Amino acid sequence: MAPARPPGPDAIRLAFSRAMSAMYRNEVPQYGTLLDLVRDVNAALLDDDPALSAHLARTGELERLGDERHGAIRLGTAAELSDIRRIFAVMGMEPVGYYDLAAAGVPVHSTAFRPVGEAALAACPFRVFTSLIRLELIEDADLRARAAAILARRHIVSPRLRALVARHQAGEALDEHDVTLFVREALEIFRWHSEATVDFDTYRRLHAAHRLIADVVCFRGPHINHLTPRTLDIDQVQALMPAHGITPKETIEGPPTRRCPILLRQTSFKALEEAIAFTTPDGAPVAGHHTARFGEIEQRGAALTETGRALYDRLLADARVIADGRPYDQALRDAFTAFPDTWDSLRRQGLAFFRYAATPAGLAADAARRDGLDVDGLIAAGFLACDPLVYEDFLPVSAAGIFQSNLGGGGPQAYRPSDARAAFEAALGRPVLDELDLYTTQQTASLRRALADLGRSDLAVG
Repeated sequence: MAPARPPGPDAIRLAFSRAMSAMYRNEVPQYGTLLDLVRDVNAALLDDDPALSAHLARTGELERLGDERHGAIRLGTAAELSDIRRIFAVMGMEPVGYYDLAAAGVPVHSTAFRPVGEAALAACPFRVFTSLIRLELIEDADLRARAAAILARRHIVSPRLRALVARHQAGEALDEHDVTLFVREALEIFRWHSEATVDFDTYRRLHAAHRLIADVVCFRGPHINHLTPRTLDIDQVQALMPAHGITPKETIEGPPTRRCPILLRQTSFKALEEAIAFTTPDGAPVAGHHTARFGEIEQRGAALTETGRALYDRLLADARVIADGRPYDQALRDAFTAFPDTWDSLRRQGLAFFRYAATPAGLAADAARRDGLDVDGLIAAGFLACDPLVYEDFLPVSAAGIFQSNLGGGGPQAYRPSDARAAFEAALGRPVLDELDLYTTQQTASLRRALADLGRSDLAVG
């Protein structure tokens, strides 16, 4: 009998994401309520809309829907970011995109660790939005030095986990026992701890500088601060949350409701106020509280091209001008009437990315019927199908909006602009991947395959 094949990155990622979800559900019961609500809304929508159900099944999204999650963590040092990169690499997750949230008043810059290939995304699309605190944005030099010293003493990766990661980096496959140990040890990095690692006075000073800085610096490790299931109707979930004992944030971040969803829409329930054990400088116990962890929901739409993103960003800016005392939701809807809202117009105008495939009718048709048709003609004849590519990434303005709504006040509303990407990538130990390049490659490859299947490799692609 042949020995069992060692678990691959997709299997390890799925095991870890399920373990993290179970841990967070135990730590934050409202997250469990949220999961149940999202599951029920999705099921009802799929029952009522067979066409949507068929579309999701055809594109492979139906199978991944129930397991789809993204989490978010906040790291304190370049060494922690480098370690986390190596840990996520074991799970087949790569850093995609660079997000500077400082301009929106959040003193971090970030990337998203996620799988990048179609098969990997279909197997488990787990993502972790990973932020690195920017201590240089703390204006008080003494406090900045104190925070750096605290973080320098912190070690978030256990020796056993570090050894497993080193074996993986050396090209050694991890067996089932190794993977079980890896998941258990990695999970400890993200576990919540109700004891602060600093005295109460230090916590208050860091909290006054910015609540997020206190969240990063004052605890044993980068506890997961939210997990996010994917819904097919975020407006419905938002409306139903109060009836389930959940207080949602006031507005949904991202684009408005559309017939053809684009990019990413997000909402959340308010962060929990949790009891924390502090001490005085002389070691006496002090009871306090901390607000950081919350539940989030997302609805993912089509990935936009560079042209589409430019239009999206312009209309988002227009909405803020239009608002000027009016309800923002209405201003957003008004501004986005300028964004095409049919899949055909989005494709023809090059605003969104698509996945192409030869249809059964196209494969069965005589070559003579396919010859002479360009891509648009093949689509019109029913020989070539196209489906929008799911947006797998994040929006910096929306991320900042979620962070701010759950962190509340504290700290400046914005920091001076600076080009910190090079420093982030140096800490990471590699460049981040460009999400637009990934979508372009995926779209181009699918179109080439489809045209080859139809005997039309003569058509120019890309």
